[in-house]
Amino acid sequence: MGTSHDLTRIAGIFEKQKARSLALRTEKLAARKARLKSFGRFLHENKDRIAEAIYSDFKKPKAESAISELYPVLTEIHHAVAHLDTWAKTQKVDAPLTYLGSRSEVRIEPKGVCLIVAPWNFPFNLCMGPLVSCLAAGNTAILKPSELTPHTSALIAALVSEFFDEDLVTVVEGDQEAVKALMDLPFDHVFFTGSPAVGKIIMRGAAQNLASVTLELGGKSPTVIHETANIEDAARRIAFGKFLNNGQTCIAPDYILVAPTIQDKFIAALQAEVNRLFGVDGKITEASPHYARIVNQKHFDRLQKMLEDARQKNASFALTGPSNRESNFMHPVIVTQVTADMLIMQDEIFGPILPVLPFHSVAEVVQLINVRPKPLALYVFGSSSAFREKILAETSAGSVGINECITQFTHPNLPFGGVNTSGIGKSHGRHGFMSFSNEKPVLKQKRGFAMPYLLHPPYSPSRKKMIDFMLRWL
Repeated sequence: MGTSHDLTRIAGIFEKQKARSLALRTEKLAARKARLKSFGRFLHENKDRIAEAIYSDFKKPKAESAISELYPVLTEIHHAVAHLDTWAKTQKVDAPLTYLGSRSEVRIEPKGVCLIVAPWNFPFNLCMGPLVSCLAAGNTAILKPSELTPHTSALIAALVSEFFDEDLVTVVEGDQEAVKALMDLPFDHVFFTGSPAVGKIIMRGAAQNLASVTLELGGKSPTVIHETANIEDAARRIAFGKFLNNGQTCIAPDYILVAPTIQDKFIAALQAEVNRLFGVDGKITEASPHYARIVNQKHFDRLQKMLEDARQKNASFALTGPSNRESNFMHPVIVTQVTADMLIMQDEIFGPILPVLPFHSVAEVVQLINVRPKPLALYVFGSSSAFREKILAETSAGSVGINECITQFTHPNLPFGGVNTSGIGKSHGRHGFMSFSNEKPVLKQKRGFAMPYLLHPPYSPSRKKMIDFMLRWL
């Protein structure tokens, strides 16, 4: 992207979508639902193409693609179709005494032309999921998939062109130059998933046109394991949540805080579960069909730099194994003897490296979480309600899992999103629908005398008394 021809094409598509978005304002909900149902069938029919493209980008197992890429999108479609009538229904609003005689309502209307900028880690799910909410709300969309997963990006472009008219949904491929060109356009809403650093750039770009934004970002998501936790169960769920997609998941456990009395038992259980889930005959190698790869050599090198920094600062390794830069294969790593100055405790890891640190009190846990930017996810394992309630009450996070990892993302009735540096706005289900909608208040006043007349000038003594009474008692 970046040539004058490309810029002209993008601007032309935007204008077409702007015209279509105006027509969509009066489209019946039945048409939206029919489109979504048909799109769901279309995606299911193309599930093998989707899995093949994702595998080509980072060797993600076909079954893992099904549960982490396609299933969440189909769930969004089915949920939206089932609940769209309720979500889009005009809401009657009660009026206080001062509005006696008037009637009020809130109408839910489409925002218009929307931009969806997707990341590389779940390149299909995190592009098509927001698109479902966008279409359910009655908008048009331009999609910008990640250039770091070129096979999936090309497939998304192909699928969209096969199913949608260009003035409803289209794909713009390219790198940062394409994003810059898109951000110059006056979109009505921008939905971005990615890093906090790029999120700031997107937000600045949206500010040029005062476009509303949904930013799904990231951060270091802590996982706290109390001494009352079921160690084997916690190890199994954390192993899955962390090493799914080779750790390249924005809500993966980023570091573990564990009660020292159970630390050794937990690490032993975690070692066993990682090898059982992702290995063959209890061992993870490049031949394992259950384990994905790092997306590219740049990110492989970034993770290796983190590991080398930890080694130089005297970390210990409870689990490690061979890696191969040529194939972007990185064995799961569990790190102990961790200190705050290590890179693995300063930056979001976004890979198969898991630091484990002991804690000695719930107050220490709260302090360790609150000293960092607010995370996208927080996980607490244990049966002590007092322990977990103190953490929930005294810390902030985009989402929380109690004795579970990752699953909160797939729950269609739960909002998903971050807080401050981990995100702005919510997605999924009704919450995603509302992100792409405008709540338009409408007040209907009867003709002739109405209560507001009592507050109009001239401000006679009697009017002033009326205003004073209202200020005191209403």
